[in-house]
Amino acid sequence: MNETMNEGTAGSNGSSAWFSPAVLVATCGGVGRLGLAPGTAGAAVGALMAALLAAWELPFLFESGLLLFINGIGVPICSRAASRLGKGSDPGAIVYDEAASLPLALLVIPPEARSSVFIACAFLLHRVFDISKLPPGRQLERLPSGLGIMADDWAAAAWTAVVLGLFRVFQSMVGVV
Repeated sequence: MNETMNEGTAGSNGSSAWFSPAVLVATCGGVGRLGLAPGTAGAAVGALMAALLAAWELPFLFESGLLLFINGIGVPICSRAASRLGKGSDPGAIVYDEAASLPLALLVIPPEARSSVFIACAFLLHRVFDISKLPPGRQLERLPSGLGIMADDWAAAAWTAVVLGLFRVFQSMVGVV
């Protein structure tokens, strides 16, 4: 789970760090600075992104490539933002990791089947797995800088995808698809 951070400070770089492009992107436009549960707020951004992707019904390869790109650029963005904020290896205000990784979990569900219920379940499961850090989440979190910030959330997305995928298999076995 991300470290908590006093929203009134921005490390040794002063308040100007909050307006750095990398910090603005990594905090999802400041969403990560809202309230007590920044990771949950970031996951909500991810759920909104997942809903948009479902509505667009993009071809699987295009959607997968887009999400891989979004997640891949998150590594240097989060590295730069963490450096600018100067508040440890994974400042709580950085929520790009939650927002970018949650839609990955829904790739196991065809876009036309991604109902609001599936997206809500993905949101809840992703939060549980991100907070609990099931293997390899805890180990991935220890990777350097932006890679560690992003990778533990990829593990949470993978666990979420496994559960959603198993649920889809169960649905098809009982004839409820």
